[in-house]
Amino acid sequence: MNTLIATIAAYLIGSISFAVVMSRAFGLSDPRTYGSKNPGATNVLRSGSKKAAIATLVGDAAKGWLAVWLAVKFGPSYGIEEGGIALVAIAVFLGHLWPVFFRFVGGKGVATALGVLLGINVWLGLATLATWLIVAYAFRYSSLAALIASVFAPFYYGLLFGADEILFAVVVMSALLLYRHGANIANLIAGKESKIGSKAKGAAKK
Repeated sequence: MNTLIATIAAYLIGSISFAVVMSRAFGLSDPRTYGSKNPGATNVLRSGSKKAAIATLVGDAAKGWLAVWLAVKFGPSYGIEEGGIALVAIAVFLGHLWPVFFRFVGGKGVATALGVLLGINVWLGLATLATWLIVAYAFRYSSLAALIASVFAPFYYGLLFGADEILFAVVVMSALLLYRHGANIANLIAGKESKIGSKAKGAAKK
């Protein structure tokens, strides 16, 4: 029962879309209406507001970290074992992708996935973040960086901890990230993908 409660709570935490919340707070257009129409930090950045984008990035990562950290820290005292932590990790991620508070229209999950990985283990999160930063700096494509980092994340986990139930959760998140970036993959192949920092039409303040 405690595992079920923790899983539902994690999904609800994940359902808080900081891209939408911060855009409203900063008086910006809804990120679901311009650019990639993805409620995430990269698309919010296209509004021209770096502060809103940073706030979105921090918020989306923090919710992933918080849900998993709470499960790791306090879960064992309530009978939540490794499998329960894996469910919490997947649930908070699914909440971001399909948020109940925003008609199930969510983001692609890059920042939230990073938060989850940091919650599982700091070194795991930092290794994945470093991969994203290197690729993003070299090629200026956020989507490409996310795709490559998501492929490496399960490898990093397996290298650090071996195969277990939490590795399964990391693999599921990576697969969902690849799935959610389907359009980006097509745009990358066609040479139509927007680079980091590019301005989007319709992203002006309200």
